[in-house]
Amino acid sequence: MRSGSVRRSLASIVLGFELIVVFLATLVIFGLSDLPAWVTLGGGALLCLIMVATLGLLRYNWAYGIGWAIQVIIVATGFLNPAMFVVGALFAGMWVYCMINGAKIDRQQKENT
Repeated sequence: MRSGSVRRSLASIVLGFELIVVFLATLVIFGLSDLPAWVTLGGGALLCLIMVATLGLLRYNWAYGIGWAIQVIIVATGFLNPAMFVVGALFAGMWVYCMINGAKIDRQQKENT
């Protein structure tokens, strides 16, 4: 049986799905906004790269801080497309839930070992 952090697994799942949504949202914002293409596509690509890097760095505790910052940035993209306020809030809520319950499960598993 593979032993690992539940918090890390849940963070990976949330960030992985969020990565897909951010990519698609970048295309929507590109199509609907008056921003230059390099700003919209470059910003979306940069955010996607940061998310991919964070997925690989979740073995370090400080990477979860980057995950929190990503949640704030995604909610802030609502200023570019108001629907992203809702999408960002949903993912931020999932992130909070997963961080709290993942850490709780990890503590319980550590106590039982």
